[in-house]
Amino acid sequence: MFLTFEQDNVQRKIVGKFVMGPRYQGGGGMLHGGIIAMLMDEAMGKCCRFRNALAVTADMAIDYLRPIRVDQEIFVEAYETAQVGRNLFQMCEVRDVEKKVLARGRARFVVLGTKEEKV
Repeated sequence: MFLTFEQDNVQRKIVGKFVMGPRYQGGGGMLHGGIIAMLMDEAMGKCCRFRNALAVTADMAIDYLRPIRVDQEIFVEAYETAQVGRNLFQMCEVRDVEKKVLARGRARFVVLGTKEEKV
């Protein structure tokens, strides 16, 4: 899977625009929930770049609010909400072209070190 996200250094957000296609269908022409989770995990993980942190996902929760068709254009946007010690807290939303929220995710990443350090 070749996913391209853009890094907005001003707003400190990671954003991506996708049409996933039938290969990622879960059932009934809808995008598989695991693919939605993967998109969110990937976007939120990339938010760690803003702190130059090497971090791993510790917890993730997703609210699947509306079904997403495999042929539907979606926008994925992730950003950091807090840092507590070695924990980075991220938020992610998947929206449609009308800006309706289709899924919302929250995650906690644990910092192992910086990108320059060997862990």
